[in-house]
Amino acid sequence: MVEKAYKFRFYPTPEQESLLRRTLGCVRLIYNKALAARTTAWYENKEGVSYKQTSAMLTSWKKQEDLDFLTEVSSVPLQQSLRHLKTAFTNFFSGRAKYPNFKKKRNGGSAEFTKAAFKWKDGQVYLAKCAEPLPIRWSRQLPPGCVPSTITVKLEPSGRWSVSLRVNDTRDLKLKPPAKQVGIDLGITSLLTTSDGEKVANPKNLQKLHKKLRLAQKSLDRKPDKKSNNYQKARLKVTKIHAKIKDSRLDYTHKLTTRLIRENQTIVVEDLAVKNMVKNHKLARAISDANWGELVRQLEYKADWYGRELIKIDRYFPSSKRCSNCGHIVEKLPLNIREWDCPECGSHHDRDINAAINILAAGLAVSVCGATVRPSGSKSRKAGALKQKAPISDARESRAVS
Repeated sequence: MVEKAYKFRFYPTPEQESLLRRTLGCVRLIYNKALAARTTAWYENKEGVSYKQTSAMLTSWKKQEDLDFLTEVSSVPLQQSLRHLKTAFTNFFSGRAKYPNFKKKRNGGSAEFTKAAFKWKDGQVYLAKCAEPLPIRWSRQLPPGCVPSTITVKLEPSGRWSVSLRVNDTRDLKLKPPAKQVGIDLGITSLLTTSDGEKVANPKNLQKLHKKLRLAQKSLDRKPDKKSNNYQKARLKVTKIHAKIKDSRLDYTHKLTTRLIRENQTIVVEDLAVKNMVKNHKLARAISDANWGELVRQLEYKADWYGRELIKIDRYFPSSKRCSNCGHIVEKLPLNIREWDCPECGSHHDRDINAAINILAAGLAVSVCGATVRPSGSKSRKAGALKQKAPISDARESRAVS
């Protein structure tokens, strides 16, 4: 059984949009009030506030005259917002995320409905306090026999409404295993290079609309009054351009990862520290536009769905500087050198293809015998390569992209 989420666009009626906007506003208000209460309690009294206490606060807030509008919307999304805040604090204390931020109206918002707050009838979704079903644009059908367990309604900054249906897919999705293995070297000029010699071009979605986005942002900066209609129109124009860039980038990544999963049984990727790499202001925009993190994330869950094997190699493995023919490692290999000859065996190498071949070889060595691929003298605490844990690259190429 696989847990999946199917996302669809929908176009609410004026009555539905009014109710949903009020619901999102109430969810945002409760989240922010609970966050403020927890923050104040800690800084003033050094006391922690639990989820149970915030739930009791919600009950008392509903009884206040100035907050009586909270009873006009479903109580389930309000309660779920407190659970989301609890999760945010759990991630913060575990070191997985930063301190929770207050939600802002301009970012849209979302509301989560559990089974008690919606009805699934004849393939239609009826939300609590809504007499009519959501007018969903069904771009695809849910798997046969699947009933949504949770529904999340989201309003994007660009003004688009979407609904996400979480279902448990009981189908066997595993594909017939092909006798093919591939190593992948991620880059910017070529989005990825495979050990077979294939180079996939980087679509550079941001660059295509960068001029248009820059002009729209300039126009927005010229509107000093944030409460004016002209400012809101200019802000909406910027968000729509960002949404178009995001959609095209995500669509390309999905198609690429699906093809890789279908064609290969074993995929070996490198572990680039993307969060650290974007701190380089000269490469941050190009790295973010390449979408490496999302690409690897999609490979992970799709490999799990379809019965493939994904191996991630330690990021400090010298994939580019190692000769794939004899194993000799050159001392220096600047990024401007895209082709080089091995001083030991004389083999001519394309930098990216050579790195992809080494990545595949290192991943297979680890998967077969558990060998370490870390070069001697490394000071990092993480050793070797891990399946489903972490992907390969050169230590210096973690700071600058090949």
